[in-house]
Amino acid sequence: MTTLGTPLSPSATKVMLLGSGELGKEVLIALQRLGVETIAVDRYDNAPGQQVAHHARTITMSDPAQLKTLIEAERPHLVVPEIEAIATPMLQEIEAAGLVRVIPTARAARLTMDREGIRRLAAETLGLPTSPYQFCDSLEELQAAIDAGIGYPCIVKPVMSSSGKGQSKIDGPADVKTAWDYAMSGGRVGPGRIIVEGFIAFDYEITQLTVRALGANGDIETHFCDPIGHVQVSGDYVESWQPHPMTPTALAESRRIAKAVTDDLGMGHDGQPSGLGLFGVELFVKGDQVWFSEVSPRPHDTGMVTMITQWQNEFELHARAILGLPVSTALKSPGASAVIYGGVEATGIVFDGVDEALRVPNSEIRLFGKPESFVKRRMGVALVHDADVEVARTQAKLAASKVKPRIA
Repeated sequence: MTTLGTPLSPSATKVMLLGSGELGKEVLIALQRLGVETIAVDRYDNAPGQQVAHHARTITMSDPAQLKTLIEAERPHLVVPEIEAIATPMLQEIEAAGLVRVIPTARAARLTMDREGIRRLAAETLGLPTSPYQFCDSLEELQAAIDAGIGYPCIVKPVMSSSGKGQSKIDGPADVKTAWDYAMSGGRVGPGRIIVEGFIAFDYEITQLTVRALGANGDIETHFCDPIGHVQVSGDYVESWQPHPMTPTALAESRRIAKAVTDDLGMGHDGQPSGLGLFGVELFVKGDQVWFSEVSPRPHDTGMVTMITQWQNEFELHARAILGLPVSTALKSPGASAVIYGGVEATGIVFDGVDEALRVPNSEIRLFGKPESFVKRRMGVALVHDADVEVARTQAKLAASKVKPRIA
């Protein structure tokens, strides 16, 4: 039986989020609806999640000393990493000491904080199908890897980045240095190591949201949401929809791969299957063939579409699962999402046209409240439900286009 306390009281159930952007904000809202006391941590003040949490804290989360000091001071029951740039060895240390429970586990946070850890786990430990790849520490190593077998075209990514930053496609020798320089500028913790992947001519890519939650008998069960299709530009999500049609064989293989990787990431430091929560597993699909791409042990940006398609969206599923509560991945309606970009470089922008956007049938708008706008920064999302997913896609993009950010 799960017992939840009262916020801001000695009985409170306290959850700390490390990273409080738009995804963290929705997780915090879901937790608060269940009476959880929330602590939103980010690297800058007034992050979206900090605007709705009981407590807001600003630190450098990649600094082990700052992170440990904060956790020891706040004493949360659960620590929920929502970004990659965190001092994960410190999380492993305090989890092993019994100070806190890390979601899904500190080991999973460490393995998925960079592409090298998770790719080696998937391909070399679990034997899952992936694109050919090599890791490189210099421009010369990158060129050598391409010449030795990766070939053209190929994809270059920093081992640690988010939202497609630093990612590019190399079509020929003339693109290699440009791709290397872009990867060096886009890494989450500055210049460093990259992964180069052979290009797979896939038909489409999906996100398979996968939930590890406690069943009625106390055992961990795996649940799957309907597959989410999405379009990415330079590795950055611009629209998504649910469900995406798949052959039965491809769907079964997608879920086999997703379960294999999340089962492994759910293993705690003591070797027991203890990790709970939602994972975003990214996969490439061609016909009945499926390749593992990446996994995030947390809600996924493409999964924002579930705010209009599922009875329990991905944030509610994550909140329920980490608290040991029952979950349902049932679809409510097909639907789609489309990103609203900042369009301008400014602080405290305003948004025109929200009324026009909401006149699009079956639409909803989420504006994240980010204090600073950049031209390609995701500032909001349009959501539309419709019985026809293609209609929903068209209408979501229309609604997003109606919102016009500008300098105040």
